[in-house]
Amino acid sequence: MKIKAATLALILAATVLCNTGAWAEEKISPEEAKQVAKEAFIYGFPMVVHYKTMFNYAVDENSPEYKGGFGNLDRDARVYTPDDKAIVSPNSDTPYCMLWADLRSEPIVYTIPKMEENRYYTVQLVDMYTHNFDYISATTKGHVAGKYLIAGPDWNGEKPEGISEIVRCPTPFLFANNRTQLFGAPDLDRMKELQREYKVEPLSEFQGEAAPARAPAIDFPKWNEGDQFTVEAFGYIDFMLSISGKTLPGEEELMKRFAKINIGTADKFALESFSPEIQEALAAGAKEGFAEAEAFIASISNDPLMSAKLFGTAAFLKKIAKEAYQLDDHYMLRFAGAHVGLYGNSGEEAVYPVYGADSDGKPLNASDSHYTLTLKAGDFPPVNAFWSLTMYDGKTQLLIENPLDRYLVNSPMMDDFVKGEDGSLTFYIQKDSPGKDLEPNWLPAPDGPFYAVLRLYGPKEAILKGEWKIPQIEKAN
Repeated sequence: MKIKAATLALILAATVLCNTGAWAEEKISPEEAKQVAKEAFIYGFPMVVHYKTMFNYAVDENSPEYKGGFGNLDRDARVYTPDDKAIVSPNSDTPYCMLWADLRSEPIVYTIPKMEENRYYTVQLVDMYTHNFDYISATTKGHVAGKYLIAGPDWNGEKPEGISEIVRCPTPFLFANNRTQLFGAPDLDRMKELQREYKVEPLSEFQGEAAPARAPAIDFPKWNEGDQFTVEAFGYIDFMLSISGKTLPGEEELMKRFAKINIGTADKFALESFSPEIQEALAAGAKEGFAEAEAFIASISNDPLMSAKLFGTAAFLKKIAKEAYQLDDHYMLRFAGAHVGLYGNSGEEAVYPVYGADSDGKPLNASDSHYTLTLKAGDFPPVNAFWSLTMYDGKTQLLIENPLDRYLVNSPMMDDFVKGEDGSLTFYIQKDSPGKDLEPNWLPAPDGPFYAVLRLYGPKEAILKGEWKIPQIEKAN
């Protein structure tokens, strides 16, 4: 049977229409578009800020944060400073080695050197959704040397000779965040030595074989700072879903809803493909989603063990969401974790009590106030590794420039601190020096709002169970 040209044109036009936002618009009202957009924003915001970091670290060679592209283990034997702006609330007491890996063609082999028994280290393995899907660390593997094969979801090979363990990544791309404890400036040469002994190589190179065919090149969208907070975030969410592999189990219906606003479909999300009315609804949904997430964060911010509930595997977050917050899914927790401290460690590795207010519940602001935090003698943080207290600007969420270039105080600095007659330790948290005699205990604050994070590495059960009372920041004037 022959089909007339006009009829064929109509069929083709209808087929094209099915794959565009215009078709989706016929199936969705502004009210539903707003609701779906809100869901998608809460779900996808962590993936957007994850993309921001990936683009700056591994894609954009012109970025000041660029660390060498996919497959390159960036060894950085230094601590973070106010010049580092890609990650909010950055850790500044364990130098990083960072890796972005593309696992589509073949797995990688991550080599860990033998570590001193008293030195904490961790390789945090993060998938494209920002779940901490696994760890290679002093906590999980001890201080022995090892070679770990990290494979993507589609690899089905056998365990090669010489491999200590196979680690499965749920997505085709991963971020590995390697932290190694630094014992002050004199330890820097040893840190450089250890970082040189960390090694990442493709499986084919490890086995001395020819490399497989390379996976297709990807057209990465340019990152525009600020898009993570607006309707523009949907384009990045759509892109991240397109490279994150198969739909996660249990999220099939959710993806169908997202498809109604052309997220996760065969076509790229294009805001301009929708009518002004739907565009306005999508923008309103993003704004409402962000406001709801910020309200949730505010509601749990007084929980000193909040961080232990915001970072972990997908299964852990789902469990906590239901048990601790009576939520049907874990997406709000994932959002909160990404917003307050992207790439925070899971609770077994570290706990991060956040100080946003003083003991009277008033927001911290050093423009006209001085503060103290005191650790009582015999009641210092019960950790297997070490602890630190880091200062952050309340506006930028970054480290503070100050005359001492001091961004934190921590337990490796213990011999430098001035202790009270009873053995207690008081830190002075303010914008101006407390005087030369007390300056070793000074944690410089900005001339304005701030927050501080107490990092507890290798927390003991007393911390994880809430039995150790976390000290308060007190207003001193």
